[in-house]
Amino acid sequence: MTSTTDPDPTPAPHALWPLTDVRVISGDLELRYLDDALLFELAELAAAGVHSPDAMPFTFPWTRGTPQEVARSVLAYQWGVRSRLSPQDWTLELAVVRDGRVLGVQSVMAKDFTVAGALETGSWLGLRHQGAGVGTRMRLMILHLAFEGLGAQVATTSAFEDNPGSNGVTRKIGYLPNGRDAVAREGSPAVSQRYVLDRTAWDRRAESLRPEVTLHGVESVRTFLGLAPQVTTTTAAS
Repeated sequence: MTSTTDPDPTPAPHALWPLTDVRVISGDLELRYLDDALLFELAELAAAGVHSPDAMPFTFPWTRGTPQEVARSVLAYQWGVRSRLSPQDWTLELAVVRDGRVLGVQSVMAKDFTVAGALETGSWLGLRHQGAGVGTRMRLMILHLAFEGLGAQVATTSAFEDNPGSNGVTRKIGYLPNGRDAVAREGSPAVSQRYVLDRTAWDRRAESLRPEVTLHGVESVRTFLGLAPQVTTTTAAS
């Protein structure tokens, strides 16, 4: 009698791509790895509007065009980010989710992070979800992942001077101004304000700005990015 053995099962997604397990949770809000199911929902959200027609908060005007063109721009960008990820140059894109609905995206990116310990954050929310405090919460959550989960020493961000919402969130959290850049935006000059927040400033944030955050799946991501092992815990405000 000939015995047979079952072939090895297909590896779970997280075994091949550990980023799929990343989750950052605070209350009813969650940052979750942007898989294709969430990505198509995000693209539809962008197609419904990200800002008023007379504004442009982005250097590259990907929000211009028909709803279908905007949605396709989101898909193409996100698929491209995945394909270029490496320990030396990476961008982690996380869907902002509440009650099972995608509200926007929160990203963190770095080059030579194992050497410099510096990273940058960026984000956007669907127009219908703006002005309700979500922007501040999701920024605090990604900073918790950056400093407490990944061991960052410095976090930077930027926003055009005529983007009061983004600038307001940044200043509220405690970033310091870090210079200004004159850039071209849709064929006209514009000024982008740069900000910096270091680990010392993050550690002394007021209790009201340090909500309880739970991290999931971070250790495997640290390994994937070439970072030393670190125990991840649930950390309350202090």
